[in-house]
Amino acid sequence: LIELLVVILIIGILAAIALPAFLGQQKKGDDANAKSNARNLASQIESCYTNTEDYGQCLPTADANGNAIVGGDETGLKFGTGGGQVTATSGNSTSYTIVATSNSKTGAANNTFTITKANGGAATRTCSADGQGGCKPGGVW
Repeated sequence: LIELLVVILIIGILAAIALPAFLGQQKKGDDANAKSNARNLASQIESCYTNTEDYGQCLPTADANGNAIVGGDETGLKFGTGGGQVTATSGNSTSYTIVATSNSKTGAANNTFTITKANGGAATRTCSADGQGGCKPGGVW
């Protein structure tokens, strides 16, 4: 009986150690999905830009099902600001900002992943969950 109790105690200790690691994986997976959505939309916008040479004409719009459309082509991404969705804005013909929202949260707000390209320069990537989930310390990814 004592041996059985010891085995149950050991299993309980191992479960207590492993459970937090498994719970963090769901958050990382949701964040990875949001980052993938942001990169995919950036590729769609850049592809459209090769034809129009104006990021303002390549911003996504939503179809009747809420899917993002860029340059007349459906992207397969959900358009909007909710969890699992992505949106983009443009300040001028040589700049854009993409914001992908994760299903995971830090506090009360969903994690966001942003790609910003300013005046035709290199794109920068920032995120809202500094050092948590899929966001590195310093708010970059």
